[in-house]
Amino acid sequence: MKAWVNGRIVEAAEARVSAFDHAFTVGDGVFETVKVTDGRAFSLTRHLDRLTRSAVGLGLPLPDDVLLQLAVGEILAANAELREARLRITVTGGPAPLGSDRGQGAPSLVLAMAPQAGWPAYADVVTVPWTRNERSATVGLKTTSYAENVVALTYAHERDAGEAIFANTRGRLCEGTGSNIFLGVGGRLVTPPLASGCLAGITRDLVLQWLPEAGEQDLPELALFEATEAFLTSSTRDIQPIRRVDGRTLPAVPGPLTERTMVVFAERAADNMDP
Repeated sequence: MKAWVNGRIVEAAEARVSAFDHAFTVGDGVFETVKVTDGRAFSLTRHLDRLTRSAVGLGLPLPDDVLLQLAVGEILAANAELREARLRITVTGGPAPLGSDRGQGAPSLVLAMAPQAGWPAYADVVTVPWTRNERSATVGLKTTSYAENVVALTYAHERDAGEAIFANTRGRLCEGTGSNIFLGVGGRLVTPPLASGCLAGITRDLVLQWLPEAGEQDLPELALFEATEAFLTSSTRDIQPIRRVDGRTLPAVPGPLTERTMVVFAERAADNMDP
């Protein structure tokens, strides 16, 4: 496998940034993970738009769109053998002092790819004792500061679950460590609003756009235990039905709303690689 590092294609073993890079020292960076299907990047425009929003929110200068598009084309060509993969685009604060202050150098731009194994047919999830801060300075930004997610996902794995679900500081349902969540409530398909502190997931947004019966709703964490059906969304898993919540099996796995969403999403995504 090869990586794209600050304008150069290099072997994966040679992909390096400075030990003083601000993303390495303090997590000062933003990123996107893009699904690659049959060698093509899915929904790339939406991902690059969100990368821009994250960079602006974090105060990072972002390479122009022409360079980003060029870099994506070059990394896909360099890894042409990876037909089904994940592509990660990372922009960092660049070399900086060993502290929170940023340096004066240019940001680093790194693209890397890896094979994408299929997700399990169903997800078992657990709720965690920690919360998302819906008033955080970085709320809604996809930053490289993922230690909180690492801890929560480890907690889930220790309980034989594949994803951890956060509530926010107000006890309202929020999101997973790397996913959004939808519930079947009263015959409707609902997901927490962005005001809950969740990330504006690409797949989440497409479900809301493509499914007229789907909408946002402020939900208590308890709603997860009362739902008739539920599923996770993310860029690499698409739609993944939830089977168990904290060991409790949901009434319908997958339920009719979930099944319809899976069919519609697959059909619409196949028709347009950059919706």
